[in-house]
Amino acid sequence: MKDQRRFHFAAALLLLLVATICFFSTTASAQGLAAPGHAWHSQCSLASAAGNWSLTDQGTVVGVGPRTAVGVFTLDGAGNLINGIATSSLNGSIADETFSGTYTVNSNCTGTLNVTIYSSGTELFVVTLNLAFDDDMRELRGIFTSATEPNGTVLPTVINLQARKQ
Repeated sequence: MKDQRRFHFAAALLLLLVATICFFSTTASAQGLAAPGHAWHSQCSLASAAGNWSLTDQGTVVGVGPRTAVGVFTLDGAGNLINGIATSSLNGSIADETFSGTYTVNSNCTGTLNVTIYSSGTELFVVTLNLAFDDDMRELRGIFTSATEPNGTVLPTVINLQARKQ
């Protein structure tokens, strides 16, 4: 008898909890407080990506060695990456880099980045990345999809990038 009362009490509490959640979800949605299923579609654009970013990349240039870098760059809201500076290590060789290029942002918060990386005014690589923006366009993650030397040599890479809007 006691167990049966506990079971009915627990079931009533569960029902009350579910009803409360449903009520507040419906109320919030009706008042425009709840995000629609694909709210991020309208937030992801060149303009919303604009700003100053800090970056870290790390991984491997296959056949050469490990790479890591830290730096900063600016996305201008018009599809241009400007003012990129970084310090990198490629297989233990440290380099101060500058870089610039272009970027795209799709409505589903993915995009691309194409940059040319220089050290002491000498072109080192042209790299492309596939991107995913997150955290209301305050964070981005990327993977290097190609790295090409000025002479046309393609370098296989396993490098990821993380960046955060400053």
